[in-house]
Amino acid sequence: MALAARRLARRRSFAQHRDISTLILLRHGTSEWNGAEARFSGWCDIPLTVRGRVEAVAAGQLLRARGFPARRIDVAFASELQRAHETCELALASMAGHCQHTWSTDRIQRDRRLNERHYGALQGHFKDDPDLVAGFGIPKLREWKRSMHGTPPALDERHAHYQPPPAPLTESLADVRVEISSSADCQRRVLDCFEDLVKPALFESANRAVLLVAHSNTLRALMAAIDEVPDDDVPALHVPNSVPILYRFDVDRRAPVSVKLCKGSGTQSHARWMLTPENHAQVHDALESGGLLTRAFFESVDVKRNGAVSVRELDLSLTAYLKEAELGNNRIDCAVTAVAKKIVREARARDSTITLRDFEREVAAAAAALPKRDDQVEAEDFAWQSNWD
Repeated sequence: MALAARRLARRRSFAQHRDISTLILLRHGTSEWNGAEARFSGWCDIPLTVRGRVEAVAAGQLLRARGFPARRIDVAFASELQRAHETCELALASMAGHCQHTWSTDRIQRDRRLNERHYGALQGHFKDDPDLVAGFGIPKLREWKRSMHGTPPALDERHAHYQPPPAPLTESLADVRVEISSSADCQRRVLDCFEDLVKPALFESANRAVLLVAHSNTLRALMAAIDEVPDDDVPALHVPNSVPILYRFDVDRRAPVSVKLCKGSGTQSHARWMLTPENHAQVHDALESGGLLTRAFFESVDVKRNGAVSVRELDLSLTAYLKEAELGNNRIDCAVTAVAKKIVREARARDSTITLRDFEREVAAAAAALPKRDDQVEAEDFAWQSNWD
């Protein structure tokens, strides 16, 4: 235990001598075209629901509670679509709390390159539209929606949701593009925006914090680039509504500093997810299991960022997670909860502590001992995509 404490102290000392900036990614709250009767939204300017506004406020409250009040945000970026911009405004206002003078809508820079991926002729259609399923088949629709290179059919001027240039007619996730000049030259728009605007803001000086509010597919494309996710693994990337996702960068190297951790599908990421009892079900669906979820749970308990938590803190947090899961009939990661219960049950004193490294080691061992699940049938059709733009 003493050796682990010394190692933790050395890591903290090293981290304190590095210039770190933080990128906060946030998908907009639930829109009127998300949910049970989901449609392909794309560039259609669909407003938030009441639930979506509540989610945006909750995300801001969570960020403020975890050390990111509005005054810490140097600049915020949002797409030109109202569901992202309103989420950004509500989150920042919530992050400000009683100190509303610490934020202003003028600090939000809107850029259409952050708009959602365009779905071509699919835009406006219900995702479970029988005509679409009959005409194209579920595999092709899934490819267009989830893969890196699938491109839906282009729309034309007769389409109900046609928009003139600079809106594209269709695009794949790999070629998330926007027309930027009269010569019709196109660039990869999300990464282009990241290089042009976000990086300069993020690396202007040390200890910067940048908030970027966008959409499921534009955030998936950006995360895939940061984490160097192979194209074949991109369909496994999932970004829930209004769950803050953090990337910490070394300013000198302009590279992520957090080690890569695995999610259930085997993909790895530098991201750190802000987990709460209320959003656990969404995060669990996104990460499934693995190191990312384990780290998110531990960091939700370790609010003081000490790298260790007491048995008392662990017990209180575990009780809150289990209660919320029971109320919402939601799944909760069995390896994480099993280890947390074991630590609480066997602890000799309520003020004894466990470090992050020891907790992760025990969870990994518990997960390895679990029987492999073979009950997740891919033919759930569109149930898995009902909450996506």
